[in-house]
Amino acid sequence: MTETFQSSDSIRSGRPLKYAQYANLGPVELEMGARLREITVCYETYGTLNAAKDNAVLICHALSGDSHVARHDSADDPGWWDLGGLVGPGRPVDTNKYFVICPNILGGCRGTTGPDSINPSTGKRYGRDFPTITINDMADVQKRLVEHLGIKSLLAAIGGSMGGMQVLAWAVRHGHMLRGAIPIATAPRLSSQSLAFDVVGRNVIQRDPNFHGGAYFDHGTVPGIGLAIARMIGHITYLSPEAMQEKFEADRYRPRDVATEFEKKFSIGSYLGYQGDKFVELFDANSYLAITMAMDLFDLGSTQQQLRERLCQASCRWLVLSFTSDWLFPPSQSQDIVSALLACNKPVSYCNVASACGHDAFLLPNEVDSYGTMIGSFLGHVDNAHKTASAHADNAHRTASAHADNAHRTATPAPAENAHGTLSVGVGTPNPTAPDSPTNIFTSRRLDYERILELIPPTSSVLDLGCGAGGLLGRLARRGHANLVGVELDERSIIACVHRGLNVIQADLNQPLPQFANGQFDVVVLSQTLQAVRDVPGVVNEMLRIGHQCIVSFPNFGYRKLRQMMLSAGRAPESAGILRFKWYNTPNIRFFTISDFEDFCREKDIHVQRRIALDTEAGKEIHDDPNLNADLAIFAITR
Repeated sequence: MTETFQSSDSIRSGRPLKYAQYANLGPVELEMGARLREITVCYETYGTLNAAKDNAVLICHALSGDSHVARHDSADDPGWWDLGGLVGPGRPVDTNKYFVICPNILGGCRGTTGPDSINPSTGKRYGRDFPTITINDMADVQKRLVEHLGIKSLLAAIGGSMGGMQVLAWAVRHGHMLRGAIPIATAPRLSSQSLAFDVVGRNVIQRDPNFHGGAYFDHGTVPGIGLAIARMIGHITYLSPEAMQEKFEADRYRPRDVATEFEKKFSIGSYLGYQGDKFVELFDANSYLAITMAMDLFDLGSTQQQLRERLCQASCRWLVLSFTSDWLFPPSQSQDIVSALLACNKPVSYCNVASACGHDAFLLPNEVDSYGTMIGSFLGHVDNAHKTASAHADNAHRTASAHADNAHRTATPAPAENAHGTLSVGVGTPNPTAPDSPTNIFTSRRLDYERILELIPPTSSVLDLGCGAGGLLGRLARRGHANLVGVELDERSIIACVHRGLNVIQADLNQPLPQFANGQFDVVVLSQTLQAVRDVPGVVNEMLRIGHQCIVSFPNFGYRKLRQMMLSAGRAPESAGILRFKWYNTPNIRFFTISDFEDFCREKDIHVQRRIALDTEAGKEIHDDPNLNADLAIFAITR
């Protein structure tokens, strides 16, 4: 299939699933009040469940998906996430490490009980008599499948779009069984615009002459035109304007020669006709109606307060991902999820991945190096945290038993725990010493980091603005700080932080940070970033609002060598220390001095608790005329 027609559907087949397994789970009570006498779940598994049964990862599929997430072998048909390359041996969701479970959802049409299943009460297909189902019902049935497989807890649940809604439902309803949650390109409720597209799609199916009130099987027909048009409408929403331009503008009047009865005068028409016809081969119309209605009914709250109340019930660690060009599930909806989690002090990382592919980005290979790398790193850290916590718990149990036995024999108090023992790494606690880091940030010497650490009280909560690849946060984590969050705009730096197991939120410091509450952190740090900020008063005000104490470090452009360069040589300032940039590649847009910052603090009624001036070239603190002799300053400030 040509690149123009590439989508997750274009590589899929309607052929029987070779590796499908089935579980009969008995009756189920549905959220809307109905009851299904018996349900069957079709699912596929990849990899091996370990002896502890703690390496299971649940994949929740989107609207058109099924249990076949990926090939099982070279002779198998491609799965719906094979194009993206996310699941498989050596892939981000590595089936050499993890036991992957992907069930077809309740209401589906690829083996799990749905409208095209036989109703045991009538002996006929349910059709439109199939009861209204919800996303919560889907998650509840998945939970029963997981328990049926003898698994007490999941390493993580992963899903995009409607699959992400299932992940949210899992975290809220069955959080005790979930250690990690990865909702991708999803929302706590659909926008009215997205809802409108589903309404139109359902209407066009139900107005197809072959629909027959949902009893089309009894009439030997299929509402293929209505279902195809519904898919065509949906497919438009999955693409971005940039993707449409790239795919169809160059050959707008040269449509592909495909066998379709839909209009194909334009290249976009042949594409949509192909996608619509192929979908009819794969999907059932009544399932489409049931599943889109479930998605439309999903609602974790229309306000931040309501969303917090729901998500605060979750106890897992989170990785939330969105895509910049997605207008069906816009990034703002993922950011609402992140804001609610931060308000609850939940461990969360977030990245709005740069992509021109629109909502379909999570199914395509274009950005897998970014989002796939983060998913793989996140799973690894959640897995390691669980193993470390289990090992410590087991060790504590053995130690307690030994102490109890010793106390029984000798009546001598047990010795205190060794304060220099191995660092306990729990869920949400980073592992800053991972040997396979893409950068060497934890071994490089940053003189300002060493002095900043002196200013941060032990165990205090810290927000690091402009955290970069996580150098300071990593040092704090090794020192034992539990509540650490970074804010960073650069996607590569965010990937590095997630790779280290650090919690990082993508945000622009030139904008307000409403996702953080007043006084939420003991300390807020802005290290060597203020000179690159456009809205200096805004950033400093946000720091002072969010933190009880704030620490700012910045290069001092009053440094004598810089003055000499400008005065004597007539050259842009440059030194061998932190001001090592050329005029054409410097990130610094503010050229200010220690004296300038002190004046700023006086003007804004900001209290300077402490000032440290450093000569980073000589590696020493400066006390004599720091505005002239120091190239770096650190200020501890409060209101």
